[in-house]
Amino acid sequence: MRLPPFRISTAAASAALATLLTLGSPAAAAGIELEDDTGRKLALAAPAQRIVSLAPHVTEMLFAAGAGERVVGAVDYSDYPEAAQHITRVGGYTRIDLEAVAALRPDLVIGWQSGNRDGDLARLRALGIPVYLSEPRNLEDVARNLERLGRLAGSERTAQAAASTFRARREHLAATYSGLDKVRVFYQIWDRPLMTVNDRHLIADVIRLCGGANVFGEIAHLTPTIGVEAVLAANPEVIVASGMGEARPEWLDQWARWPQLEAAHRDNLFFIPPELIQRHTPRILDGAERLCGQIDTARSRRARGAAALTPSAAPAPTPAAAPAPARKD
Repeated sequence: MRLPPFRISTAAASAALATLLTLGSPAAAAGIELEDDTGRKLALAAPAQRIVSLAPHVTEMLFAAGAGERVVGAVDYSDYPEAAQHITRVGGYTRIDLEAVAALRPDLVIGWQSGNRDGDLARLRALGIPVYLSEPRNLEDVARNLERLGRLAGSERTAQAAASTFRARREHLAATYSGLDKVRVFYQIWDRPLMTVNDRHLIADVIRLCGGANVFGEIAHLTPTIGVEAVLAANPEVIVASGMGEARPEWLDQWARWPQLEAAHRDNLFFIPPELIQRHTPRILDGAERLCGQIDTARSRRARGAAALTPSAAPAPTPAAAPAPARKD
């Protein structure tokens, strides 16, 4: 798809050019050098003073790493912590206002590899603005991102403390739950289309932490679209959904229409607010604590002696089955 022409003010372009010249100077080589989550090398002459965040999880991570005061721009839904709600907006993560970003004269932009458009990121780099891409795929990546963001912003001490606390909390959960009997889990991102995650997704690492097994883990795509028939065939013992906000989505309970599912038969239909499980931030361990408790509840319900269907025994849906509810935005 051909991108529309990008227009920028003379002042903003001049500022961007100055940034480019600074990065190309010998001083940059003696400053901060590291790789982002895509393996791209980044060099800064000094810690960033003006940072623009292109994803809600990035904004939250910057505050956790002690760099919140240096964030001058952020995308929509950057709502945690409370101070993040007052930062200048530069559009949404899929529709970045590039002129607004440039006008803020950032010396660093932090983006989201699987969320931001490649064309937008390329244009920012073409202006000479350094871009770091965040893409945590497991819980250790969250801790490493905290440390790297601390280096980039000059808040290493706070960032390292936050990373150490995160790792210790993760290890405590692992020691408590990872070695328990495995429970088959289906994590549902949305209903229409019906979407889940594979084993390369951060949420799958949380499932493993809790002693769960992702029933769709071997699918190639990171967030695959599946069908009801596939869920019935996999016959998960637990279904977990997030939805769009603090309220339990109505479509989660629609799985009760298929009582042949172990998850429905044993009432193992659970909800976790999306900001606690779908954001790549330290708060994902709050979501992990909830998920571990829910999976452990499913283990305890095995003792009731309820008849369990094997995946191969789960019957296919009949044409008379009621359709899934309409998507609610």
